[in-house]
Amino acid sequence: MNITEKLAAEFQLRQEQIENTIALLDDGKTIPFIARYRKERTGSLDDQVLRAIDTRLQYLRKLEQRKMEICTAIAAQEKLTPELEQKIQNAETLVEAEDLYLPYRPKRKTRASAAIARGLEPLARILMEQNPGTVPEKEAAAFVQPEGEVPDTAAALQGAKDILAEEMANDADLRKQMRRLVMMVGVVESHAGTEAEDTPYQNYADYQEPVKRIAGHRVLAIDRGEREGVLKVSITLPEGHGPSLLLQRFVKNQSPSGKLVQEAAEDAFQRLLYPAVEREIRKALTEQAASAAIKVFASNLRQLLMAAPLKNRVVLGVDPGYRTGCKLAVVDATGKVLDTGVAYITIGEGRKMEQGKETIRGMMLRHGVTAVAIGNGTASREAESVVASLLKELPGQAAYMVVSEAGASVYSASKLAAEEFPEYDVSLRSAVSIARRLQDPLAELVKIDPQAIGVGQYQHDMPKAELTAALDGVVEDCVNRVGVDLNTASFSLLSHIAGINQTIAKNIVAYRTENGAFTDRKQLKKVAKLGPKAFEQCAGFLRVPGGKIPLDNTAVHPESYAAAEQILHECGFGLTDLSGAKQQEITALVQKQGVSAVAEKVGVGVPTVQDIVKELAKPGRDPRDELPPPLLRSGDVMELKDLKPGMELVGTVRNVIDFGCFVDVGVHEDGLVHISQICDRFIRHPLEAVKVGDVVKVWVLDVDLKRKRISLTMKKPKQ
Repeated sequence: MNITEKLAAEFQLRQEQIENTIALLDDGKTIPFIARYRKERTGSLDDQVLRAIDTRLQYLRKLEQRKMEICTAIAAQEKLTPELEQKIQNAETLVEAEDLYLPYRPKRKTRASAAIARGLEPLARILMEQNPGTVPEKEAAAFVQPEGEVPDTAAALQGAKDILAEEMANDADLRKQMRRLVMMVGVVESHAGTEAEDTPYQNYADYQEPVKRIAGHRVLAIDRGEREGVLKVSITLPEGHGPSLLLQRFVKNQSPSGKLVQEAAEDAFQRLLYPAVEREIRKALTEQAASAAIKVFASNLRQLLMAAPLKNRVVLGVDPGYRTGCKLAVVDATGKVLDTGVAYITIGEGRKMEQGKETIRGMMLRHGVTAVAIGNGTASREAESVVASLLKELPGQAAYMVVSEAGASVYSASKLAAEEFPEYDVSLRSAVSIARRLQDPLAELVKIDPQAIGVGQYQHDMPKAELTAALDGVVEDCVNRVGVDLNTASFSLLSHIAGINQTIAKNIVAYRTENGAFTDRKQLKKVAKLGPKAFEQCAGFLRVPGGKIPLDNTAVHPESYAAAEQILHECGFGLTDLSGAKQQEITALVQKQGVSAVAEKVGVGVPTVQDIVKELAKPGRDPRDELPPPLLRSGDVMELKDLKPGMELVGTVRNVIDFGCFVDVGVHEDGLVHISQICDRFIRHPLEAVKVGDVVKVWVLDVDLKRKRISLTMKKPKQ
């Protein structure tokens, strides 16, 4: 089965879809472009499936390359038999291929290699035959070198056993069986002394769980505890299970030679085979857990970036602090900074407090602030209390929301922030970022390393390359799905558009600065280093509102402009009708004629016609507008001590993890809804029922004031 056939089987897709997808990827097409503008060729595969295919394709190609290298290396030793070559070609994983190569791999000096160098391999072959008439000591006498490295028969027999032990441990089929055995009946154990008390690892101080059932988040927790020297971790097998595999395979009888082979088999298990397999299984468990955690992180990030923007609002951003005061920044509906300031409202009472309140009140009235974004860091609770009381004095003026400031300090101190706001210090830049996060999460969060955004689990333990690739892919998908305004988009946003790298993004901004606003997409071809290939990839994702060509403010690709105009013509309209009240009529008229019939007339595929009609009916649409708006608050601020079991609250899901989700209910500390409390039906993972940004109704189960922990349920209590 070749790579295309394997992928088709694994993803349950037609072979034609896989072949076309591979051809597009190999041609340098980006995944957002393929997902949006090559639906006819891929069968309308979405960006997430395309990324999964791409990842798996790279692995399978790497596997094929490694198989070739292994066969070449063994052939160079003149040991490659047709049977061995076939086994290597049939290997399904890199691990299986490496197992087959193990006996032929150039080795560092081992006990077995030393014994072979002393000429003891023939003795090992004699013992392995396990002939009942063989007397091992007598056979070994012929290999004794009294003045050399084999002083007696005991040393000769030990060397022969070392050779046999290594051969047994390197047997590919046996290693495969041993891995399967450990996965089926192995038990992960972790132990610790009193040093684990009052640490996150106290639950793992004396812990056991079957390998086949251990959850990924527990694997990652145990791994971290082991790295920090708190836990000792191992995988154990039921008594006798491991050695029996070797004894059944290699020991033929209980003759003197057979007993020595048995000793070699037991040594192979204890010293070589089991430690190697245990390391492999531990590594596999960690990789699986990391892969699952990366998927959860990516899903959370996708929801966070695609959260509904708060449009047409003047926003006051508050970066709370104690000694240095709360930094303030007012931004208009486009994100432009209107005003900045500092208010000392979090420590004590008196004149400073009143001055701080007056500063905020004045800024809100002066600029017509209609929403307040408060960072959730240090002093957030105190700042929120003051803001909430001020909002009561300004009825109808504004509502507020506590927003995550994860990564805000990273951005504020970055070179990018310094270039964007050279006139402001680091703390004021942070206030601007917090305000803009409420206005347009996507536009602001793309400026920050995704790993600093704080919606993951054990993200600092993840393989850096895999995590970065996954999160960068999510950012790219989200930015391209929404599209950006070519005349207002920041360098950060532009650099995530398909086909545009950082150099081209800078050149677009420079061109815009020098020549003024773009009036149509074709002007992109004048931007330095933006060639035909880059234009093909990026054009459909860049919008030109109010430009010369109405289609430039849609997701219709320039290659489909003729088709779009023909569709309009078939409906009795022209391009000028896109801005009028006739937009909704277009959809009805196309449906009346039949999408397939229209597609045949204009010479494009049905998916392309469907996408064009959506854009013609609603030019410049933002898919995030269809989502529920962010939950703004205006009432009294509650504290942890105000919560009582049974209390009903409305909150926002801030993070989803393997064992539940954290919900912000307006008391500074997020509450945990355990997976068992999310819904009445069985779910394998919280993501099946909730996602970041969801506004949910919850009930308080328990409050631990000492540990500042809140337990919540999403199941309505029975009356």
